Amino acid sequence: MAPYRRDAEFLQKLFAENEIDVEVCADAGNIVECLADSPGVLVLTHEALTPSVIAYVASHLVSQPAWFEMPIVVLLHRTSDDARLKAELASAWPQARHLYYQRPVTPVELISGVQSAMLSRIRQRDVRDHIALEVELRRELNHRVKNILASVTSILELTYRSADNLSEFANDLRGRLMALSNVHSAVFEAADEAVSFEQIVNLTFEPYRIAGQGRISVGGPVVMLSRGAGTTLALCLHELATNAIKYGGLSTGAGTVSFTWSLSGTDPVELAAVWQEAGGPAVTVPSRAGYGTRYLKSALASLFGAKPVLTYDASGLRCEVTGRVSRLAWNA
Repeated sequence: MAPYRRDAEFLQKLFAENEIDVEVCADAGNIVECLADSPGVLVLTHEALTPSVIAYVASHLVSQPAWFEMPIVVLLHRTSDDARLKAELASAWPQARHLYYQRPVTPVELISGVQSAMLSRIRQRDVRDHIALEVELRRELNHRVKNILASVTSILELTYRSADNLSEFANDLRGRLMALSNVHSAVFEAADEAVSFEQIVNLTFEPYRIAGQGRISVGGPVVMLSRGAGTTLALCLHELATNAIKYGGLSTGAGTVSFTWSLSGTDPVELAAVWQEAGGPAVTVPSRAGYGTRYLKSALASLFGAKPVLTYDASGLRCEVTGRVSRLAWNA
């Protein structure tokens, strides 16, 4: 902002020659519009410092966030009262970085000062971006913690309703929390926001294999799941495995479980998952659905977008569900 003579024209040409973009602020009425563009550096001649301009700039600075410290270059007139002016501007613009040059100033000196001020401005914006990222990460962390606590609450309720005694409650709760922990570890250790279907399956069944129950076979194509889908899948598989150990295919020495999944179609692509038990006690249709079964049906329906089918065949329990892969898949 340089209202007298051809100062603005000269400065604009000088900055353009040094590849610095410039916008000329014509008058005091135009200053608000110019400041709204959040300039990197504000350059003013002494003659531009009218009370209204000083007030407009002060109002703009006060409204800015804490990281904001706009560099302001003031080109002083050789007859000006420098001490008084600097004191007045320091009081009016405490949130600015002040740089003063006594005219006549050499082009090299002025360009060097403006470029240095612009580098400082870039650092400020780096701090701004860092703060914004930190705020976003805190929000994400808060969201994840809430989801984990909701999952733990659901697991606790599920285990409490299905356990017959304290020992059974403790063992079941420990197993379910281990499944949840393993899945979250896999997701957070992954390079991105996704985890594979197979990895979720293997991590969920790992506790049973370590305990000597290594009769669970799995297989299927590569499918990358979102974090939420992976967590829900793990809890459903853990529920099926727990029931198999208590009453089904894994409750006897010769029993087995097979869990497979497959893809079909093109638009949309369908994902089908099948849990099949064999070699256990003869299966009969239960007289009533327990809380665990109700949870399983509800969770799988929410995950796949379609109700699962539980078949209580005498040779072994079968659970199958099919839905659009887009409901579970992670999108980059």
